Amino acid sequence: MAKAPVLTPQAEDFPRWYQDLINKAELADNGPVRGTMVIRPYGYGLWERMQQEMDARIKKAGAQNAYFPMFIPQSYLTKEAEHVEGFAPELAVVTHGGGKELEEPVVVRPTSETIINEYFSKWVQSHRDLPLLINQWANVVRWELRPRVFLRTTEFLWQEGHTAHATYEDARAYASRIHTDVYGDFMTNVLGIDVVLGRKTAKERFAGAINTLTLEGMMGDGKALQMGTSHELGQNFAKAFNTTYQLQGAEREYVWQTSWGVSTRMVGGLIMSHGDDNGLRVPPRLAAVQAVVLAIKGDDAVLAKVREIGARLEAAGVRVVVDDRTDTPFGRRAVDWELKGVPLRIEVGPRDLEAGTAMLVRRIAGGKEPVAVDSLAAIVPGILEEDQAQLLRESRERRESRTVDVKDIDEAVEAAATGWGRISWADLGPEGEAKLAEQGVSVRCLIAADGTVPAADDQPGNLALVARAY
Repeated sequence: MAKAPVLTPQAEDFPRWYQDLINKAELADNGPVRGTMVIRPYGYGLWERMQQEMDARIKKAGAQNAYFPMFIPQSYLTKEAEHVEGFAPELAVVTHGGGKELEEPVVVRPTSETIINEYFSKWVQSHRDLPLLINQWANVVRWELRPRVFLRTTEFLWQEGHTAHATYEDARAYASRIHTDVYGDFMTNVLGIDVVLGRKTAKERFAGAINTLTLEGMMGDGKALQMGTSHELGQNFAKAFNTTYQLQGAEREYVWQTSWGVSTRMVGGLIMSHGDDNGLRVPPRLAAVQAVVLAIKGDDAVLAKVREIGARLEAAGVRVVVDDRTDTPFGRRAVDWELKGVPLRIEVGPRDLEAGTAMLVRRIAGGKEPVAVDSLAAIVPGILEEDQAQLLRESRERRESRTVDVKDIDEAVEAAATGWGRISWADLGPEGEAKLAEQGVSVRCLIAADGTVPAADDQPGNLALVARAY
């Protein structure tokens, strides 16, 4: 009788495979309140590495970290009509506190445009205070009716940037800089996901924005996942909160603003982009553990050698863990590390010790081979870079092979059954977008004919990318 697979095969049931992997790789559990999640240490380690990489890029773009309260007076949200209308179905509202009914209900932060603008209006007085570039790492709550761990949860972790500028041009350029230099660079070069950078349609824009820039990734099953967004807010919130600055004379002008964010949804995107039937595959540049050195048996000489190898790799700049838990069977430990997607396993037993070698097992490229112990520190960094490049290449090849040009709505729906469709926005338009939505297909973004981000919705030659989405 064949041994049952550790994970449900992707081809058999992709959603079940996803849930199996999260459980077996010890990434997260469902929380006690529907729609919440408990992120386990290994899963949180992935998020921490994402934070580190993102935070460095955000700071390079000039933004500073701050923190704002998670409780927002309900009256703040009502100041920007489109914003409150967009978020109303998702709000969690607190009406009682300290055993009493509150004089004014407070909203648990769904996003922070309103409360941050309350303080921007105090902090910005003259043109010398601009640009004001703020980011915060926080949690938010949006009441989710169809939760899925990491992808859609009632509470999730994220960063949200908020900026104020003197001119429309400056704000627009900054939103684009975040879109490309921060998010695009991180997702492509660290996550190894070949995201498409585009512009949301008017229907899909962030509530209260005049333009939303998006990054869309194709998952292993051909569906799209919105990985992050950067919004031009225009002067909508500035007018609602009277956020103005003084020009050279006495005249005052409303600021121009942006907001932008990515969340723990990226962990879900990582799983669905790179995972296979054996578990997760973590891009080496992201991995908190790039290599694990395993002792096959509890022989003193073996234990000494795996620790020596670990020290050598660490000195070479590799993020390494030494697994010398020989009271746990070797096979079980090897499967656990494979499920967790650690890029390299270096296995050492008595026979390897005699030969002066270690067995090098590659999670991403696959295969195993004996390697001289003395050469490991020299070759491992290069192997990690090869595997990083392979994941990006596979992501790009999947997207390109499963994206087709279509001429009408029927063809678009057919394309979205297995991948993405690309259709002229001039032919589709808002009316066609609405018809697609009736069949569970959405316009993920608009791109220019050359694949770049278009300057405007109605720019001639714009193409709409359509897909089923998470």
